Amino acid sequence: MCTNLMLHFMKLKVYEQSIATACQLDWPKDRFLVQVLDDSDDELLQHLIRDEVMSWKEKGVNIVYRHRFIRTGYKAGNLKSAMACDYVNDYEFVTIFDADFQPNPDFLKLTVPHFKGNPDLGLVQARWSFVNKDENLLTRLQYINLCFHFEVEQQVNGVFLNFFGFNGTAGVWRIQALEESGGWLERTTVEDMDIAVRAHLNGWKFIFLNDVRVNCELPESYETYKKQQHRWHSGPMQLFRLCLPAVLKAKVYRLNISFHLPDRIETRKIENLISSSFLLQISIWKKANLLLLFFLLRKLILPLYSFTLFCIILPLTMFIPEAELPGWLICYVPITMSILNILPAPKSFPFLMPYLLFENTMSVTKFNAMISGLFQLGSSYEWVVTKKTGRASESDLVSLAERESKTMNEEKIQRRLSESGLEMLEKMSEQKAAPVVNKKKNKIYRKELALAFLLLTAAARSLLSAQGIHFYYLLFQGMSFLVVGLDLIGEQMS
Repeated sequence: MCTNLMLHFMKLKVYEQSIATACQLDWPKDRFLVQVLDDSDDELLQHLIRDEVMSWKEKGVNIVYRHRFIRTGYKAGNLKSAMACDYVNDYEFVTIFDADFQPNPDFLKLTVPHFKGNPDLGLVQARWSFVNKDENLLTRLQYINLCFHFEVEQQVNGVFLNFFGFNGTAGVWRIQALEESGGWLERTTVEDMDIAVRAHLNGWKFIFLNDVRVNCELPESYETYKKQQHRWHSGPMQLFRLCLPAVLKAKVYRLNISFHLPDRIETRKIENLISSSFLLQISIWKKANLLLLFFLLRKLILPLYSFTLFCIILPLTMFIPEAELPGWLICYVPITMSILNILPAPKSFPFLMPYLLFENTMSVTKFNAMISGLFQLGSSYEWVVTKKTGRASESDLVSLAERESKTMNEEKIQRRLSESGLEMLEKMSEQKAAPVVNKKKNKIYRKELALAFLLLTAAARSLLSAQGIHFYYLLFQGMSFLVVGLDLIGEQMS
């Protein structure tokens, strides 16, 4: 078992817990390898991570530290480089964790046994569990979306189609499946979705385990969430362009169907007839699911529908007396869709209306990302690491910060006294001497403010025209855009 721990620009207080969690996974030590894939650009942090790796190596853990000097391809490039090492050939499975994910020690014991007796199983994906879902309104609204994603999209597709999108972390891959599907490619910003699609087209099956959960955290600032959503919606459109020919030309797998009839010739005719027709249905269904549901519905159709109808067409009709939109289209359809989305998280029902308004507000970001990815614009190739606060294992991190953060790093460096160690001590003393000032500031988002002005103006026009239902919607939606445009939702970035 090879475990890849992805460290991207980690906070000083988090890396120790991330490495410790990976090293404490319950698995025979002679069949267990931890690769710490450090893509940070902070020399001090690199030395500290390397030192932490050495301390675990001294405890008998088979652990390797890897840092790329040429950091191309972002996460895909890092994984590709790690999987190219010769010692990886000694292992059959690989599990991947981003730095803010904290699996329980029995994670491998709960996931790897599913591969036994299933030679065509390529991926076992665990569910994410969010430790900061109640931190602020922004995290509560994200939680609704992700609950629907795991409870409905991942679980249903896993049961009925043996296929879903790899979530990029908290999953176990069969290395053979990765290799036969072309490995990690750097052609998009959604390398996890890319490898999942190629493995699916190559005939590999996936299993989603809703009862195996790995703690992680949600972005707490709107700026971070906005950048994450841009990548999550532009990348699939990039991949859609690249994978469309492969999906249409995907192989059709034969099914063995036999009938016990007296006449062997007639039996063979019936076999061929039923086999080919049933095979055609499976092929069409899987391709339709891949193209329409997996790619287009959530990533293109819904953002396009929300943005054009609620942010453009509706406010403009307030200035055209002859134009009128039916109430069911404005009220009942979006509320019904929101209720369906919120069902997997019943405790979030009080946030139904804020969720509806916020999703329409986010449609601007998603629409922009969709266009940039579909037409290969420059912003579609931006891979921005999602900044987290380090809450993924709060109790452990708090105790760690209280007991060890003040002395551990100096002791480790002094233990390996060298010129580089002395330089690190000087840097750390300078950092301690410098006053730490965390100034939080609000950003201004012009697109959201422009739409807030349009919607509030349309609301005033609707009020003068005595169009009640239109007025209330435009007023609240305009206020939602105003709040987001002034960065008043979530935590501000320091």
